[in-house]
Amino acid sequence: MRRVSKVTAAAVGVTLALTATAACGSKPKDDDKKSNSGTSATPGGSQAAKIDFKACMVTDTGGIDDRSFNASSWAGLQQAKSELGVDVKYITSKTENDYVPNLNSLVNDKCGLIIAVGGLMADATKAAASTHKDQKFAIVDSSSIEPNVQGLQFNTAEAGFLGGYLAAGYSKSGKVATFGALPIPPVTVFMDGYVQGVRYYNQTKGKNVQVIGWDDVKGDGSLAGKFDSPADGERITNDFIAQGADVIMPVAGQTGLGAASAAQKSGGKASIIWVDQDGYESASQYKSVFLSTVTKDIKGQVFNAVKAAANNQFTTKATIGTLANNGVGLAPFHDFDSKVPADLKAELNTVKADIVSGKIKITSKNQPKS
Repeated sequence: MRRVSKVTAAAVGVTLALTATAACGSKPKDDDKKSNSGTSATPGGSQAAKIDFKACMVTDTGGIDDRSFNASSWAGLQQAKSELGVDVKYITSKTENDYVPNLNSLVNDKCGLIIAVGGLMADATKAAASTHKDQKFAIVDSSSIEPNVQGLQFNTAEAGFLGGYLAAGYSKSGKVATFGALPIPPVTVFMDGYVQGVRYYNQTKGKNVQVIGWDDVKGDGSLAGKFDSPADGERITNDFIAQGADVIMPVAGQTGLGAASAAQKSGGKASIIWVDQDGYESASQYKSVFLSTVTKDIKGQVFNAVKAAANNQFTTKATIGTLANNGVGLAPFHDFDSKVPADLKAELNTVKADIVSGKIKITSKNQPKS
C-alpha cells in the first residue's frame, strides 16, 4: 500500500502551540447567521419567545458543511435558536491559526456561550478562557478546563467497536479498512474501537477478517493529515479498495467525503461506515454507499450546553456520550437494511448490551475519562 504521510502527535502539538501567537493575524471572516427578531419557529409550528442570549461557535478547518462534527454542532445551535429563541452565530476557521482570533472575536461580540468545535482547539480555547475569565466556553471533543470551559466528549470507541463488528460481519472479501485525519484522540478513538470490534468478531466467530489502515496497539496507521481534503480521502480509499477492502470507515470530516466518492465510483466494490452524523441524511449524495454511521450526539450535547448557559445553569462538569446514555451509537442501515443478515443484527444488539454491562472491555487509551 502506498504509505500515507503521517502527522505525528508532536507535530500537531507544535501546530497548536503556534495558534497562541496568531491573534495579530488578519480579521477572520464572520459567517453570521442572524436570528430573526421577535420570535422563532419551533418544530410543529409553535413559537419560541426570543430571549436575550447569544450562543456562538468557531468551526474547525473542515467548515460548516463537513457533514460531520462542525455541521452537527451548528445543528445544535440551530435547535437552540428554534426551541429556545436565542441568537446564534458561527465563524469559520480556514486554518488552525484562526482559532485564537476567532475565539477572541466572539468574546468581543458579547456571546453568552462560545463553543469551540474539535479537540484541535483545546490549546486555543484554554488560552482564550484564561484571558477572558468571565466568558463561558464549551468545547466539543475535549475535556473541561477550569474554571470556565465545559468539555463535551464522546466515547466513540464503544460505538466504533459496533462499527468494526458490523464491518467484519458484512465483509465479503475478509478485508476492511479505516483511516483518520490526524493522530488525535477524538479521531483515533473511533479507529481503536473499530479494530477491536473486528478482533472480537474474529475471536467469537473463528474468522480472520483483516483490518487495513490502523494498528490500535501501536497507535499507528493511515492518516490524511487534514480534515478538509476530499482528494486525499479518495486517494487513500482507492488504495484500500485495490487491496481488497470492501468496508471502509473514514474518520476525517470533509476529507472522508472523498472516501464516499471513491466507494460510489467503485461500482459496488466497497461500502462506507460514516462517523458523527448519520451520513445517509447529512451527505445524501453518497447515501447509496453508507452501510451505517458510528454516531455521536453532538447536536444534543451542544443544545443542552446552550440551554443550561441561557438558564444561568452553566457548569464545567464534562459530559461524556456513551452507548448507555445514547450519546454514541450505530445509525440505521437504511438502503442496506435488507442486505445485513438478521443474525448479524441480533449479534450487534448483544454486543452493545455486553459493552454497556461491562462484559466486553474496550481498551482504547484514547477513551475520554469521566
